[in-house]
Amino acid sequence: MPTINRYVDIDTVERESRKDYIDRHSPFIHCDTTAKAGEVLAVTVKMGNEYSHPDDFDHYIANMSLYNGETLIARADFIAGMLGGQGMKGHATVTFNIVASGKKMKLVAQSYCTKHGVWESTPVEVDVAE
Repeated sequence: MPTINRYVDIDTVERESRKDYIDRHSPFIHCDTTAKAGEVLAVTVKMGNEYSHPDDFDHYIANMSLYNGETLIARADFIAGMLGGQGMKGHATVTFNIVASGKKMKLVAQSYCTKHGVWESTPVEVDVAE
């Protein structure tokens, strides 16, 4: 089982290089925190908030997955070069359009860096109204 790295608030980290490392590998979820049951909810997952990630052929974001609790509900796979290729950096971003269900959704994103493994977002709760 791979180690899952979790986001740490970079404002609490002293070294700039450590802030860069944590932020650029962490997926961030952007979506409404309320939804209507049975309707589509757009959930955007973006890699890095302040720092961008390399897009080298041996070091890039290979995929991003979205979970509701422990259930995988969406996944996007990427290839090296999608952000410009060797020597380039960027924020891999994907928007998943999911159908809201249940009374509450606990959304968690995971990403996989080919060099530094699996990284997990801070959970985002979505209240679902009927």
